[in-house]
Amino acid sequence: MKLGSDTLAAHLQQQLLPAYLVSGDETLLAGEAADSIRAAARAAGFTEREVHFLDRSSDWSLVRASARNLSLFGERRIIEIRLPTGKAGQAGGVVLRALLEAADPDTLLLILTPRLDREAQGLEWVRAAEAHGGWLQVWPVEAGRLVGWLRSRCRRLKLDVTDEGLELLAERTEGNLLAAHQELQKLALQGGPGPISAASVLASVADSARFDVFQLGEAVLAGEVERALRILWSLHAEGTEATLVLWALNKAVRDLWNALQSQGDAPRGWQRQSAALSKGLRRARGLKFAELTARAERADRMIKGRLTGNAWDEMALLALEICDRRALPCPADVLNPS
Repeated sequence: MKLGSDTLAAHLQQQLLPAYLVSGDETLLAGEAADSIRAAARAAGFTEREVHFLDRSSDWSLVRASARNLSLFGERRIIEIRLPTGKAGQAGGVVLRALLEAADPDTLLLILTPRLDREAQGLEWVRAAEAHGGWLQVWPVEAGRLVGWLRSRCRRLKLDVTDEGLELLAERTEGNLLAAHQELQKLALQGGPGPISAASVLASVADSARFDVFQLGEAVLAGEVERALRILWSLHAEGTEATLVLWALNKAVRDLWNALQSQGDAPRGWQRQSAALSKGLRRARGLKFAELTARAERADRMIKGRLTGNAWDEMALLALEICDRRALPCPADVLNPS
């Protein structure tokens, strides 16, 4: 059974399945979904809980043995399996499928993973989770829906925030749902009469935008120049490794090139940033990929100390050029090395 974040609460009021798979990269929403399942399980008498952190190289026989062992006091229990990489490997897949198909009435299986790509979704153990239990895929809240999401959170917290205040909060938290939720909780603790204005939000909210390199890649693909540069310099200020940032920019170039060569088809597994890629393809034919590659090579040499210059400035120029905003020409000695 496939479930959604908006239907999970109603589902748990009606029934409790023997197994649940929660997958997704939104930490807040995935965590809340898991909490709801655990709470429903406790209410149904599952009073014990075992947690296993595993990956494809782990000893899965221990999990199988643990599942077979009855509790000392005969208590019903939750066996929680966390896959930080989303990859169980061949041995793990066999064990998970066996546990899912066993459907022990005294055991509830809860599997937590990051977002599963298209290949992973076709694995036998994932199909078994959907067939014998519930599969909840947690999706990011799109930018256009973020204010509405914040408004619903305000209703839960009995907060009255003006539309302008919600728009400001959405901008400041830059899609970071956990940060946005924490800021709303802080506003609720501060209390005060009347609606909370944008000025009050601004006074309370720190710049909670916690950017990562994947958001940088999304921004340059979409051609969002200001956002891309803001993310770039935030990464710089937070001490992110320059090589990781350059990797994200190089990946954006490769994805554009590959999609262009495949007549606009999205790369395999590309889901979260498909909209950004679609925007990038509209201008991809006008990009000079040889110059983008040369710019990336210059940044790489600067990072390694083989070329004088500031690698972050060079990466900023690369980000601009991926957005089709040419700032400075790439030196001829790089385009035409001797």
